[in-house]
Amino acid sequence: MVSRPAGRWLRAGRTRSAIRRFRAGHRWAPARDLGLWQRSLGFAALSFLTLVPLLIVVSAAGAGGGKGFAQWLGDGIGVSDVARAEIERLFALPGQVRRTTTAFGLALLTVFGLTFGTAVQSGYEKVWDLPPAHWRARWRHVLWLAVLIGVLYLFAVFPFWQDTPVSDAVTLLIGTLFFWWSQRLLLDGRVPWAALLPGAACTTLGLLGLRVFSQLVFSPLIASSAVTYGPFGAFLVIQTWLVAVGVVVFGGALTGRLVDEELARLTRAGRRRR
Repeated sequence: MVSRPAGRWLRAGRTRSAIRRFRAGHRWAPARDLGLWQRSLGFAALSFLTLVPLLIVVSAAGAGGGKGFAQWLGDGIGVSDVARAEIERLFALPGQVRRTTTAFGLALLTVFGLTFGTAVQSGYEKVWDLPPAHWRARWRHVLWLAVLIGVLYLFAVFPFWQDTPVSDAVTLLIGTLFFWWSQRLLLDGRVPWAALLPGAACTTLGLLGLRVFSQLVFSPLIASSAVTYGPFGAFLVIQTWLVAVGVVVFGGALTGRLVDEELARLTRAGRRRR
């Protein structure tokens, strides 16, 4: 008979061995191959170069009775009034944007904005170890970009659920549905709906957690960086926040794949025991 202390050491050794097998096993191969940090840096760069200019034009078109993109961004990050004022110094007022925007410029921004959809699709394909989709599927980027702008517009213009007891629940529901549909669309239907749901939920929960983190860290950092470096300091903090968003978007999808594979493994093990 094994003594009680020896039994505890034996169980602890088995647990450590299982953890090492899990960390070294094939389940972590997608995490190593994804290059999460590099993809998140690319996500942030493309966001600021392609998506942000397009959102500035859309927000200036009359969102929320004149709300500009700076207010959109401030609401999204969850910053204080002082930090919001620093963000507003970085972007033109809605009236100035409307006066200087041309049809050709808007069309050009839309074309560049599709590059952002390509980057997100590439990240999702890497998460699921899929080859690049056929070029004929590029129309999916157009649809995805339009829905993305529509969702952001909805949150900015019609905040009817904000500051209510159900605000977090509604945000979680809408976010989960959007990222669930986004993965299915951008992956060209090559991954089942059920397998994509954990990733959508993880991404939305991660973004809600990032908003809380932003209120505690990024909000005072924007104000202090603006004092030290001027508007460029606020720009650096916003760019860092966009990198964090990229980590959540791709990391959430990757976590969802790992969760789906683990659930499938547990289901198969349960069936074998029965």
